[in-house]
Amino acid sequence: MSQAGAPVGGLLVLVDPVARRLDGESVRIAKDVLSAGAAAKICLPDSQEEFARALARRGHRQPVIVGDDRALVRAVGLLHRERGLGESALALVPVGPVGSLALASSLGVPQSAVAAARAVLDGSVKTCDLLVDDSDGVVLGALRIPPLRGPERVPRPAGPSVWSAYRSLVRTLVRPVAAAGGVGGGHHRLRVEADGVLLADVDQPVADVSVRTRGDGEPAEVSVRTGGGFAGSTVTARAKTVTVSGADFRYRADGAMAGPVRRRTWTLRPGAWMLTLPR
Repeated sequence: MSQAGAPVGGLLVLVDPVARRLDGESVRIAKDVLSAGAAAKICLPDSQEEFARALARRGHRQPVIVGDDRALVRAVGLLHRERGLGESALALVPVGPVGSLALASSLGVPQSAVAAARAVLDGSVKTCDLLVDDSDGVVLGALRIPPLRGPERVPRPAGPSVWSAYRSLVRTLVRPVAAAGGVGGGHHRLRVEADGVLLADVDQPVADVSVRTRGDGEPAEVSVRTGGGFAGSTVTARAKTVTVSGADFRYRADGAMAGPVRRRTWTLRPGAWMLTLPR
């Protein structure tokens, strides 16, 4: 940021396709405010692939994402994989349903398109922490392994066949045994380690795991809820590396479901990316 507030290299305004479809008026307002205050190149990609190509060709412009939490996470992930997070600050003008903007709100981004666009022009830069997993995925705020909600349904190919009928019969016969072998029906069998310290192992039922960045460069907050009912307990820790392994599990990263996987390690990267926020 220059002292006057306007970004030195101009802006690359990337409008997420979903935002354009859901709220064209907020998108128009954001474009008008940004274009009036700085040299702005407006990009209207029609797909995630076009979004990625436009971001890769940003040059010295500051990227401004117009969209929801997923658009911001996508942009940070793309820049992380091309090792471009340290080049300049990102900015977000949130557009989308309230439920899709929880991450933006937690980061301090104004929920009004006008206020957020003005913050892009005269705000200040804040360094933010990042969780990076061993598949190069990123988590900006929090991840969670939620409780199981009963047997997972596996999509079946369309059209009947002898083989599909056989598999259906096997699943029908096996499912009650698997359910009986579980504890409480909604628990995982997982090994959870925080900086090498064992918090839970596969011989005890794990109901819920959460990891949250603190945003100040300090180790992430880790919480593991084990057992169930009155016998349950919660173990907490602070860690820079968290490893979860065991039976197939899904996890929710910044609100988006991922997996299933059998092992995943997340490593904290303090101050890995920058976000423009109101002064």
